[in-house]
Amino acid sequence: MRFNLSEINELIRERRTIYPEQFSSRKVHREQVEVILTNGQWAPTHGNTQPWRFKVFMGEEHRQELSQFLGKTYQEVVPKELQKDVKLAKLMRRPLLTSAVIAVCMERQPEEKILEMEEIEAVACAIQNMHLTCTAYGLGGFWSTPKLIYTPQMNEYLGLGEKDKCLGLFYVGYPDIEWPKAHRRPLDYTTEWKM
Repeated sequence: MRFNLSEINELIRERRTIYPEQFSSRKVHREQVEVILTNGQWAPTHGNTQPWRFKVFMGEEHRQELSQFLGKTYQEVVPKELQKDVKLAKLMRRPLLTSAVIAVCMERQPEEKILEMEEIEAVACAIQNMHLTCTAYGLGGFWSTPKLIYTPQMNEYLGLGEKDKCLGLFYVGYPDIEWPKAHRRPLDYTTEWKM
């Protein structure tokens, strides 16, 4: 065996969503974020297109700007009668509760040789690698996908092309809670064998 499978099993099974509201004030270092992103880039990618693009908000001023943008865009794109003050407050508060927010994006290949769905899947795999790296560091991670990230306003804000997509805001921080427990259904519930 090339790697310690029991450690890999433990890492995968210990990965948890930890929300920014559960982060401490301890700062994540740029070097840690660089390792998280580097591991993200080692995700599988059909045709080796490497479609992931990362926009990192770490400085307080930039996280404040992101917070204001999210609030403004929510109020623009969500019909007034569907807006919720609690949702708006949470959207705006989260960038301020963490020391690193990563907008994880997909850059569409100009010739569109690879199906868009496969490019999205590659970016999702990158996010899983990022989340596992956070777990190894003892950092909390949260992949947030509010509907407004799929808007032209978000593309413009992030400097993305028309066919590119933001696929999530990934929040990273030190947990201020005990590491959460979880469970999964037994394999028999989700697997059909043809042998």
